Amino acid sequence: MKTRTRFAPSPTGFIHLGNIRSALYPWAFARATGGDFILRIEDTDVERSTQVAVDVIIEGMQWLGLDYDEGPFYQMQRMERYKAVLADMVAAGHVYPCYMSVAKLDALRDAQMEAKEKPRYDGTWRPADGKTLPPIPAGVQPVLRFKNPQGGLVVWDDKVKGRIEISNDELDDLVIARPDGTPTYNFCVVVDDLDMDITHVIRGDDHVNNTPRQINIFRALGKEPPVYAHLPTVLNELGEKMSKRNGAKPVTQYALEGYLPDAMVNYLARLGWSHGDDEIFSREQFLQWFNLDHLGKSAAQFDEAKLRWVNAQHLKAMADDALAALVAVHLQAKCIASDERLPAICGLFKDRCDTTVVLAEWAATFYADVTPKAEELAQHVTPAIRPALALLREKLASCAWDKPSIAAAIKEVLAAQGLKMPQLAMPVRVLVMGTAQTPSLDAVLFLSSREKVLQRLQTS
Repeated sequence: MKTRTRFAPSPTGFIHLGNIRSALYPWAFARATGGDFILRIEDTDVERSTQVAVDVIIEGMQWLGLDYDEGPFYQMQRMERYKAVLADMVAAGHVYPCYMSVAKLDALRDAQMEAKEKPRYDGTWRPADGKTLPPIPAGVQPVLRFKNPQGGLVVWDDKVKGRIEISNDELDDLVIARPDGTPTYNFCVVVDDLDMDITHVIRGDDHVNNTPRQINIFRALGKEPPVYAHLPTVLNELGEKMSKRNGAKPVTQYALEGYLPDAMVNYLARLGWSHGDDEIFSREQFLQWFNLDHLGKSAAQFDEAKLRWVNAQHLKAMADDALAALVAVHLQAKCIASDERLPAICGLFKDRCDTTVVLAEWAATFYADVTPKAEELAQHVTPAIRPALALLREKLASCAWDKPSIAAAIKEVLAAQGLKMPQLAMPVRVLVMGTAQTPSLDAVLFLSSREKVLQRLQTS
């Protein structure tokens, strides 16, 4: 059977890294097994669902390269299908109307809690042989409840949590349609998974409690449920469940902050899955290695420092031309025009950067004005060094503009002035680049224009 997985987010808030990990694994499993990956937007919470949130979901997936084969499908556009299946279930005797008011339901639950019982619907309106139902109250629109099996167990072999058994007696009769006839979440999910031939449901473990109810609806419809894998929660750096309320950022924010999509996929993959001790790997390696057998059972904790380290490793390994294209976008946002030197600049500085934003800050010094800090000027550009700076400026004005010639000019000045390299290099770096810490001086000067170098070395 062809693997078919799905990602089914609710667009009621901006999608963050904890959410998108629930897209990464089903996407990877579909790609690793030659299957299909489906995007489904579960937008039945009309009051809280927004198009902006949908856009962030799609943009975040596009940025990460989590391409889908079908969709996006929207649940609100499938209402007629849900109602048709609901009508079939009513006709088959799997569903019944319940006229218990909200007030009576609340009172029932309060009494159960006071008696230290599990709050649950008591089946007042569930039809049974020989049972007399209460009189139907006037003017009340009923909800529709699913007639959950009584007795026995709901059992499934979860690919993360192992064998799970839930007693049917723990499950009350689920409301699957509201008084206005609108189907509820757990029912819509089953119909969607059936219609879309989903073979594997890989989702967060906050859905574990929904699973036995959904399995029973599958079987009432005469179908076997898919394979389930419930992923442990992603925690934030404080050990709390990652959420917008707890400071989680939209996925798209990481693109603006200079993270690479392949690095994000690498980092997210390790938040709940492993391949031996491998920490850094390519997207291609991830898809070669991925399976459901190595999903972790424990909650994973987000660590931004680790994310930046992973991003730095991918940045170092990236081709200079490809990096330059990303850095150019950051420069353009600052109204800075780059040129053909940018790939070489990226190649020179990428080993000391952990995001493309940081790399763009270095690149900007080659195209925009720099203002050295007063304390660095005072420390390095002293009266004693000015004669050497003047001599270097003179030699750089006439030498060929290539690395060997620039390196030779620097050596001549060091010899003539009786200086060691740091004594000259530090003030030159401060004046030319705005900081005393840069890669090799001849490489930095070569990538700068001669005109700018001479201008910045003009100290009097």
